[in-house]
Amino acid sequence: MTTYFVTGATGFLGRRLVERLVSRPDCDTVHVLVRQRSMERFTEAATHWSRPELVVPVIGDLSEPGLGIDPATLPYGVDHVVHLGAIYDFTASDEANRTANVVGTAHALDFAAAVGASLFHHVSSIAVAGDHRGRFTEADFDLGQHHHSPYHATKFEAERLVRAQDAVPYRIYRPAAVVGDSRTGEMDKIDGPYYFLPALTRLARLPAALPLVAPGLGGTNIVPVDYVVDAMAHLMHVDAAPGQTYHLTENGRQRVVDVFNALAAAVGAPQIKATLPFRLPPARRVGPVPAAVLAELGIPAEVVPHMDLPTVFDSTATIAALEGSGITLPPLRSYADALVRYWAEHLDPERAWLHAESLRGKRIAITGASSGIGKATALAAARKGATVLLVARRQPELEQLRETIETAGGVAEVHPCDLTDADSVDALVKNLGVVDMLVNNAGRSIRRSVHLSVDRLHDFERTMSLNYFAPLRLTLGLLPGMRARGFGRIVNVTTMGLQTDTPRFSAYLASKGALESFSRAAGRELLTDGITIASVRMPLVRTPMIGATKAYSRMPASSPRTAADLVIRALEGRGEVVQRAEGFAMELLRVFAPGVSRQLMNVAYRVMPESAPEARSRPERPLAVLASAVVRPIWRGLR
Repeated sequence: MTTYFVTGATGFLGRRLVERLVSRPDCDTVHVLVRQRSMERFTEAATHWSRPELVVPVIGDLSEPGLGIDPATLPYGVDHVVHLGAIYDFTASDEANRTANVVGTAHALDFAAAVGASLFHHVSSIAVAGDHRGRFTEADFDLGQHHHSPYHATKFEAERLVRAQDAVPYRIYRPAAVVGDSRTGEMDKIDGPYYFLPALTRLARLPAALPLVAPGLGGTNIVPVDYVVDAMAHLMHVDAAPGQTYHLTENGRQRVVDVFNALAAAVGAPQIKATLPFRLPPARRVGPVPAAVLAELGIPAEVVPHMDLPTVFDSTATIAALEGSGITLPPLRSYADALVRYWAEHLDPERAWLHAESLRGKRIAITGASSGIGKATALAAARKGATVLLVARRQPELEQLRETIETAGGVAEVHPCDLTDADSVDALVKNLGVVDMLVNNAGRSIRRSVHLSVDRLHDFERTMSLNYFAPLRLTLGLLPGMRARGFGRIVNVTTMGLQTDTPRFSAYLASKGALESFSRAAGRELLTDGITIASVRMPLVRTPMIGATKAYSRMPASSPRTAADLVIRALEGRGEVVQRAEGFAMELLRVFAPGVSRQLMNVAYRVMPESAPEARSRPERPLAVLASAVVRPIWRGLR
């Protein structure tokens, strides 16, 4: 029977390797090093192991001598010490890399010698090759190469420590950049090529048949996690001389262009059909301006210098050692779809390109949900698989809506709240819990001419209170949680009136204009936090809010369900502004023919009656208004 001791067992590679070990019929015990504060991670990892009873946690820490293990609990008679614990992060500091990668390896070697381990398995990296140009075999190590990041330098130093000692026989494994599982796509974080997927999904908006031309982009080397752990689990147990090194890499050169095309095909983006006869110069440092542009795209500047590998890794000896095991490296094109699918469903902060499915599983708070647009939006979002958080003052209507949603198989929660009351909103933020998306729909409309409002400042104050300050207060309350999770979408329901400058709505349009201005400015700041803000410029909608204006009963108006479709479009990430064509046309008229636009709106103002009961007046005759609109500017021009 075989006994193992594993560091880094709760990590992305470690958790899978432990499963391969406990699946072996000769496995007796797998001791795993776990920090006291990481016991929750161990407990979660244990749920993935087929025989968790064989896995024994040992409390300790790589950064401490003797791994910080209490001598009374020291496991002896260990056959294999597997050292996976390390930092893989180009953005980490030199001190953090040195502590985890160099000091941790030294302590792991001392531990292996102390317990009399038969073999020390060191998981190194292709980073040891540094800037070496040309072929690099399993037998190569120090060829005079330089290392341009703390990660590369400390992985080289760690492997040197293993090679320099003679207390414990060892084997070394050098994986390439590890991506998700080739079958399920499962990945634990955004890293390596994943940083570039958001940009690729935006390219997918172009025709897929569009041929792209690019300069030579050099080479890279990526492998799926299942190949790495399957190969390791096999190579750990083969008969081989001490000191063997294995390259868990693509054998030879893997072109960046081929990686780009495989991922582009998976998202439906155009592919590079031709490369120009020159290459971009290698970027050892990224200046502040390019770094800012990369930050907007969500790409850390530290990653760029390591995109193009000058080294061609030779894994011929490793392939020979795996012969007969059935373990082979699949081509990226065969599993790119799985990688992209998992990223889109679990890691992509926007999920913007999965339009039809992007609401599934999301928690969406909708204000003004008791009737009209809010109610229709809640029903539509629930049909798409979202958990809808219903917010409004009237609890009975919300309860009825929840019952309707749950009867249809959806999920809803009721959260009554007076949005104009600060304490009530603060309590709402606490009660909502996790909120992925917010629809600020609740609003108040006042239709009254300005000359009739000179002594009614409270109309403007009440409108701003509900239409601007209430959604602002709720947005600010939910923002920290969205930023912490790296994802959020806020949809503000505004009005087409902002494009037409509709008369008699000065209070209403001012409040909605303030909300849109806030959204645009905040949206620029929050983009790299994974938070997007959109506005839906609603046309006239047949809801109780317009019932007080009898003139609207004879005018064409959208149904709440049609209006809800516009909100769903915004929730699915289809545009910073969702609007109707007629609203956009009126906005263009205002920009390119402002005089005509003003005259048309003045005509509309004069032929429509007032809504205010105390100021009802008979509208002017349309023909007289039109005549006046034509004659008046001519007369003024003659004066």
